[in-house]
Amino acid sequence: MNIIEVVKQAFSSLAANKLRSALTLLAIVVGVFAIISASTAVLVLDTFFKETLTLMGGNVINISKYPSVRMGGDWQQYRNRKDITFETLEELQERVRLVSDINPDETFSQTNVLYGDQETEPNVPIRGSNQYYLSNNAYELADGRNFTSEDIQYRRPVAIIGKDVRETLFEVEYPLGKTIRIDGRPYRVIGLVEEKGSVFGNSLDNFVLIPYTTAMNVYGSERNIDIQVRAPSMMSVNASMDELTGLLRTIRKVPPGEQNDFEIETNESLSGAFDQFTGVLYIFGVVVGGIALLGAGIGVMNIMLVSVTERTREIGIRKAVGATKKAITSQFLMEAVVICQIGGIVGMFIGIAGGNLLAFWMESSVVFPWMAAGAGIVGMTIIGVMFGVYPAFKAAKLDPIESLRYE
Repeated sequence: MNIIEVVKQAFSSLAANKLRSALTLLAIVVGVFAIISASTAVLVLDTFFKETLTLMGGNVINISKYPSVRMGGDWQQYRNRKDITFETLEELQERVRLVSDINPDETFSQTNVLYGDQETEPNVPIRGSNQYYLSNNAYELADGRNFTSEDIQYRRPVAIIGKDVRETLFEVEYPLGKTIRIDGRPYRVIGLVEEKGSVFGNSLDNFVLIPYTTAMNVYGSERNIDIQVRAPSMMSVNASMDELTGLLRTIRKVPPGEQNDFEIETNESLSGAFDQFTGVLYIFGVVVGGIALLGAGIGVMNIMLVSVTERTREIGIRKAVGATKKAITSQFLMEAVVICQIGGIVGMFIGIAGGNLLAFWMESSVVFPWMAAGAGIVGMTIIGVMFGVYPAFKAAKLDPIESLRYE
């Protein structure tokens, strides 16, 4: 059978019943859109998450009071945990053996930064840490120097600034050696950080980093902090985590047999929790799309049954001139498949475009879900065959004499 002729017949059938065809195609488009947009959004999130995790090395371990990804659970147990303090950090630094690059990760204030007549918006995070913060968070120095152990020990009023702060305050001057003011106190700029970009629309370059000991003097030390630790290599991550877990249980006096009262996470553990979230999103899209496609399949069957009734004389003429049951069946099956593929392709491209709107919003890479697209083409073929087979058999069984008499 000439497939081009069948496709032309399918388009003619659709054009002859525009409203009915439009409603059927709309149901198919909605179903495919739900599945493909969910698949695309999951792929965008996965790509974005992997790109974001590269900002923190694979051998960096994060210690915190609360889990980074929160998926339900009894939050009372987390609220009742003891804070992770600077005393915890310093005691851990003294006892640990496998790792050395340990830094606190704490935002002490969010305020404006001044230099002369220039002033930033009052949304600049003032972070307190030590000389390991930049490397543990994959920042590179564009110029100047990092903190030294003496800066930390003697609580020096020095600062490393991000690109956003630099561009706002120093349009015509070079920042190194200049004195900025934060919450009324002077800090000498010793380092400039290279541009890193943004995450979820939030800039990673809008910050000022000062020694955590200096920040403790200004803002106080009674607070909950996160701790970042870099293992010597990827091969030693598990051993480092075991050592850190044992030391933290000892430092925090966790009784034997009880669960940890802290979270210790790596990129791999964060990725597992994130996969659970994206899995839920994907299942939701598949369920909604599946329901819509079931309705669409019923619509395809309906339009094909109506088409069989309206074309009874045509079928009778074709049988009278020698068309076999196989040829009639193939014709109507192909028409059902073509209808499904038209709706599927339209829904697929709209779904991919809709899912990638998330990529533009998050400033992530645009993706194309090849596997979902291929599965969509195969799936729409199956739906066309499943819901077109009954009308096709009904057409093939029509008596040619009775069909020719049909008005």
